[in-house]
Amino acid sequence: MQDIEFAPVSDLDDPALRDTLQTTLDRKTKPVGSLGRLEGIALRIGLILRTAAPVLESPQMLVCAGDHGLVKRGVSAYPQDVTWQMVENYLAGGAAVSVIARQNGIALSVADCGVAHDFAPRDQLLVRKVGYGTADCTQGPAMTDDQCALAIRNGQTLVQALPGNALMLGEMGIGNTSAASLILARLCQIDIAACTGAGTGLNNAGVLRKTNILRQALTAHPEATAPLDVLAAFGGFEMATMVGAMLQAAAENRVILVDGFIVTAALMVAARVEPRVLQRCIFAHRSGEPGHQFMLDALGAKPLLDWGMRLGEGSGAAVAWPLLQSACTVLRDMASFDSAGVSDKSA
Repeated sequence: MQDIEFAPVSDLDDPALRDTLQTTLDRKTKPVGSLGRLEGIALRIGLILRTAAPVLESPQMLVCAGDHGLVKRGVSAYPQDVTWQMVENYLAGGAAVSVIARQNGIALSVADCGVAHDFAPRDQLLVRKVGYGTADCTQGPAMTDDQCALAIRNGQTLVQALPGNALMLGEMGIGNTSAASLILARLCQIDIAACTGAGTGLNNAGVLRKTNILRQALTAHPEATAPLDVLAAFGGFEMATMVGAMLQAAAENRVILVDGFIVTAALMVAARVEPRVLQRCIFAHRSGEPGHQFMLDALGAKPLLDWGMRLGEGSGAAVAWPLLQSACTVLRDMASFDSAGVSDKSA
């Protein structure tokens, strides 16, 4: 893999600021710790934004789309055309992530990272097409090194152009649960059968067929062990774009609200490149895909929601977004015992 220039990511470990934020939370008009995990989210956001009065400004949902050559092997219950059809649905405002983002005041953009289709120009559409779908990774690498590097750089520049201090990533790409399973299996050395689920809705026989195909793909690339090599061997253009987006968002100290299985697979790669990216991450939910728990365990992550969601496209992050807003409001606006004139507990 060619060298890629990444902006430096600072270490957010600041004991003095952490103590200030914790004291601020503890002095609110409530028993210490009584808001549970909401307080932990507030503390995390305060550390990322470096303030005890955090405001989440201009939240952005970037949905990255790309096609996968592995689909021709029959790993999905849906045909490849669904990728571009769903991109049209996002742009028309009719998809789950579209309506939930609109409800919550989240700006939504869609990046064509490598869909096997040409789209008419739209304001929300950002064309960063690396190719018309990746190659079949049972026959060779999904991406060349140059393609993977270009997609990563595209993710960096996309985030640089977005306003705000909070980023959510979604994805669309028929076949990308297969790519995520392969990345998980190789990076964490877990048997592919444990990493593979129904994806878009395969039956048991379909999952078995998918697992066998993915095992062939792993066998075809024994040399791919470094994170970016694993990404190039098995990933998708949309996943590589998300890796670049996450690393850039971390360098800019944006809050990163992480969606489900596919987005977390990209994060696993980004975190191997720069572990400090995880300091900026809040995990929205635990996916219904069985491999997601392995990812969460590997990253030491505890998601906010566990609702069996497995749609992808950023929908879980969009649903969880109001929890971050509530956490900020508690830290920023809730009265303290002193300011409210409320008696603290007896010594």
